[in-house]
Amino acid sequence: MNAFLRAARLPIPLLVIAFYSITYLSAEPLPLKQAVQLALTHSTSATAADADFQHAFASYREAHNQYLPQLVVGSSLGESWGFPLTLEGSAPSIVNVTSQSALINPALRDFTRAAKTEWQASGYQTREEHSQITENTVQTYAELSKWQSLLPHLSEQMEEALKMEDLVNKRIEEGVDNPLLRNQAKLTTARARLSVTQARGSIDILTNRLSQLTGMPASSIEIVPESIPTLPAIEQESDSVAKAQQSSFAIQSAETHALAMGFRARGEHRALWPTADFAAQYALLAKFNNWLQFYQANSFQLNDASVGVVIRFPFLSPAQRSHAQAADAEAFKARNDVRVAKNQVSEETLKLQRSVEQLAAAQQVADLEYQIAQSNFEATKVRVDSGTATLHDSEDARIQAIARFDNLQNANFELERTRIALLRATGELDTWVNGK
Repeated sequence: MNAFLRAARLPIPLLVIAFYSITYLSAEPLPLKQAVQLALTHSTSATAADADFQHAFASYREAHNQYLPQLVVGSSLGESWGFPLTLEGSAPSIVNVTSQSALINPALRDFTRAAKTEWQASGYQTREEHSQITENTVQTYAELSKWQSLLPHLSEQMEEALKMEDLVNKRIEEGVDNPLLRNQAKLTTARARLSVTQARGSIDILTNRLSQLTGMPASSIEIVPESIPTLPAIEQESDSVAKAQQSSFAIQSAETHALAMGFRARGEHRALWPTADFAAQYALLAKFNNWLQFYQANSFQLNDASVGVVIRFPFLSPAQRSHAQAADAEAFKARNDVRVAKNQVSEETLKLQRSVEQLAAAQQVADLEYQIAQSNFEATKVRVDSGTATLHDSEDARIQAIARFDNLQNANFELERTRIALLRATGELDTWVNGK
């Protein structure tokens, strides 16, 4: 209880620092690179993308394995009255073994190529999803770092606002200041308290989001701001659009998918071509199925086998021709999707490039405005000390400097966020995160 009372007498900035020190006392340092690695392992979207990749691979193996013999062992036991009829296509038998595999099948060959190409397209889509997860993790990490670094500063501002409000109240009681200034001082304190509350709320939300991405408990996360690499210099004349088109996994996935749809359409047309399959069958017949009544006893045998090639000529199939035409339309649509993906990547990258240039200019303006406001505040304090300015002039200058500082921090983060998005668009995000 005494310790609590002593803590209650601490200034607000120290209380905030003490609170977060206790919160993260048992936390484990989490560098940015490790956070990204954990996110790629634990993220639900990454898990779903990996599952789609495995599904595409299994589909390819399913098509390819049709060239391997398919062996089926079974039995067709049953009583016979009269000539032994087949049971589901097989003669009544104690044991029967059938085997079949594709030998010559142009359609199946193209379908296998299509499945393999779709598997490759799924790989590009998985890498695109991983790139999105990396960007989300980096953005969350950087924003959390921003708010945690700002919280002590905002707490100091609130402490200064509380001191100023207390001073104004005393001056009003002494008849020095106008009572109308009391609400102005309260407004300044309320704004400072709102900023601190917003910072704390943002820290909690971002920590929880980072916890969901990485799979770590929120209470055990302690970010390392120094692990965020320095962003590369802004290249005014860099051709980001060309880099984005060359490195975009979305474009590569669309191109590979279009190639797969072309193979599939060609396979549908070749389904009208002749095919040849290997086939073999063995059966152990039973005497109680009336075989001896219809076959001579000296020529009948219980063990029977057939091995051969099944040839088919599908010379007339209007339904298959229509199906092939539908596949042609799907292939045409896939080729058009490639152009759409390229245009979308080009437009988004160009917007990011121009946004970086504009935000860099805005950040410079915000920096100069803050320097001017801070210089004005320092000059006003000198004037207050010399008696040529009032305490409220100094407070107004301080509030102006605080506003300019907040604008500068927002400009810095917006520029950082957009540059990170541009790094992902040009395929340089992983290199930047890994510090290569």
